[in-house]
Order: sequence, then structure tokens, then C-alpha cells
Amino acid sequence: MARRVHQPLENQEFDFILGMAEGPVLAYFIGTWPKALEACRAMDALVAEAAEEYGTRLTAVRTDMTRCPEPTRRFGVTGAPTVVIVRGGEAVASRAGAMGRTEFREFLDSHL
Repeated sequence: MARRVHQPLENQEFDFILGMAEGPVLAYFIGTWPKALEACRAMDALVAEAAEEYGTRLTAVRTDMTRCPEPTRRFGVTGAPTVVIVRGGEAVASRAGAMGRTEFREFLDSHL
């Protein structure tokens, strides 16, 4: 993952990153169970590219659902991968499942 993608190790760290973000946050929830791993790995590259491309206009946070269960529950995440656009601590859009590059960019562009 690119350096621009934060990877919190606990609930409080996730909340700290959300609180420090000046703009929208792309919260990217991953699962580490076998069926989720392949889809999450495919999305890793897309999230890293978006973090680089959008720069300071977007804060990207890659969150392990097992390590950070509180944000997972708070944003209603039930499967991995799931991306959630957060503004001011509130989810404004979410999408579950792996996406291709074009679909992912369209999702971001329509909600940022």
C-alpha cells in the first residue's frame, strides 16, 4: 500500500484519523478470511492509486474489520471489501464488493 493510505491498528486510531482529516475520508474495510482476501487484494491497488491521485483532497484509511470492529459496526459494514465515503464523521456513500478501476473511479468522483 502507498504511504498515503493510513492503516489503523485499533478503533481509537481510526477515530483519530477521521478527526484529523480536513476533507472526505475513503474508509476501505478489508477482511482477512480466505474468501475476502483475493477481492481485497485487488482493491488495495485501486485505493492506493486513488490516494496518490486525489492527494490532499482525500484521506484514505485501510481498515481491517477484525482489528477495528467499532468502525465496522458504526458504518454498517457486513462484508469485505467495502468502501465508505465519510464526511464530518458521517457516511455519505458506501459500496460493498470488489470493483474494477472504472467503476471505482466513478464511485469516487460521484461522491467526492
